[in-house]
Amino acid sequence: MANITQEQIAEAGIVGAGGAGFPTHVKLAGKADTVVINAAECEPLLHKDKEVLRAEGQGVIDGLATAMGLVGAGRGIIGIKGKYADVIELLTPKLGPGMEIVPLADAYPSGDEFILVYDTLGRVIPPGGIPLAVGAVVMNVETALNVTRATETPVVEKYLSIAGAVAEPVTLRVPVGTTLAECVAAVGGATIPDPNYIVGGVMMGYLEDNHNALVDKTTGGVIVLPSDHVVVRRRRQDWQQITRIGRSACDQCSFCTELCPRWLLGHPIEPHRAMRSLEFNLVGEANVIGTSFCCECNLCSLYSCPEDLDPKNVCTQNKRRLMAEKTRWENPPFNPKRAEQHMKNRKAPTRRLMQKLGLIQFRNVGPMIKELLETDRVGVKLKQHIGAPCEPVVAKGDRVSKGQVVGRRPVQNGKPALGAPVHASIDGTVVGIQDGVVWIERDRT
Repeated sequence: MANITQEQIAEAGIVGAGGAGFPTHVKLAGKADTVVINAAECEPLLHKDKEVLRAEGQGVIDGLATAMGLVGAGRGIIGIKGKYADVIELLTPKLGPGMEIVPLADAYPSGDEFILVYDTLGRVIPPGGIPLAVGAVVMNVETALNVTRATETPVVEKYLSIAGAVAEPVTLRVPVGTTLAECVAAVGGATIPDPNYIVGGVMMGYLEDNHNALVDKTTGGVIVLPSDHVVVRRRRQDWQQITRIGRSACDQCSFCTELCPRWLLGHPIEPHRAMRSLEFNLVGEANVIGTSFCCECNLCSLYSCPEDLDPKNVCTQNKRRLMAEKTRWENPPFNPKRAEQHMKNRKAPTRRLMQKLGLIQFRNVGPMIKELLETDRVGVKLKQHIGAPCEPVVAKGDRVSKGQVVGRRPVQNGKPALGAPVHASIDGTVVGIQDGVVWIERDRT
C-alpha cells in the first residue's frame, strides 16, 4: 500500500462522498485516536455503500489504514449493519492492525455521524461539535476508496443507488456529470408514468424536478416515486401549508422530541416546543434557539408525529433564521447520560419506517453493475463541495482527457480556499462553461 499524503488527497479532489462534500484533506489534517468508516447506510432503499464494500473491500480498508496513519489513530472501525453478515464475513480477514467491525442495528438514523460515533465508540459528541471533539474522524465508504485511489486517479466516477419505481433497482458506477435521467434509463427506466426523483434518500434527500440534473461527488442515490406517494406529497408542501396545519393540529404530544436522535444524545433540542413558535413569538426562548442543533434527519416529521405534521421544517426554518441573525446558544446545556437511558430502546427500525412511508412495495435490493456507464456528454460542476466554487482552468474548445483538472480552488489571502479541484470525467472537448458547469462532449470519430 502506497504512502498517500494530504496533498495528493487534495489534488485528487476527494470530498465526503455521502454528505455535504467536506474536503477530505482538511478532515485528515486533524489528530484523532479512532477513524470510523460510516457503512451504516440507514436511508431506506439505498445499497451503494454495502455494494462498494462487497466489490472493493480491500480498497476501502486500505483507505481506512491511510486515514489512520494521517491522523495518528491506533484504532479503525467499520460500522455496518449486522444483518449484512456476508459482507462482514468477507471483510473480516482483510482487516489490518487495530481495525475492527462493529455491527449496527437495522435502524434509522444510524448513519448520522453523531449516532454512529455513539454506537461504535460510546462517546457523545457535544452540541455544535464534530467527531474530532471526542477523538474521532468519520469517513464515508466511498471516500475511503477514493483515498486509496488518490495516486492513480482523481474523483471522476461515482457510485449511486437507483431504486423505487424502476425496472431494476441496482448500484451504478457512472462518470461525474452524468444526468440523473441517464442513470434511471440505464436500469430500464421508471415503471410509472409520472416519475419523481428523490435524490440522496427519502428521509434527508431532496425532490429534484429537473431530471437532467447532474451527478456530482456527493450524489448517493435516486429514488423514483409516483406523484401521489406520501414522500413526494410531503416534499411539495409549502411553508404556508406547514404552518397553517401545524398551528391547528399540534397537540404537544412530544413524540417528536422523545424519538429525536439528537435529544436522545442529550442535546438541547425539543421539536415539540419548537412547534410552539408557529403560534407564539418565541424568538428568544431557549427551546427555539435549541433548534440550531437539529440534524434534519426528518424522523420527527416522517415517522414520529401521529398527526403527520412537520416539526423538521419548523426546526430548520428557525435554524436558518438564527444563523442569519448570528444568534448562538453559548454553553448550551448537555445531558449525555440520556443516551445511556434511552438510545438503545428508541431507535426507529428500518422495516417499520419503510412501512410507515409506503416503501415496502419496492424491491429493497441494489446489486452492483461493475461496468462504467458510458455517456457522450457530462457537466462537471465547479462546486461539488463545502467551500468556495472552483475557477475554470479550461476554455471552450479545449480538448481534455479523463482525469484532467478543469477547475481549481481560488486563492484567498495567499492560499487556496476551502474546497477541492474538479476534473474531466470523460475524454472530449469543452463545449461550454456556464452557470458554474464545465460541459464536455466526447469526440465523435
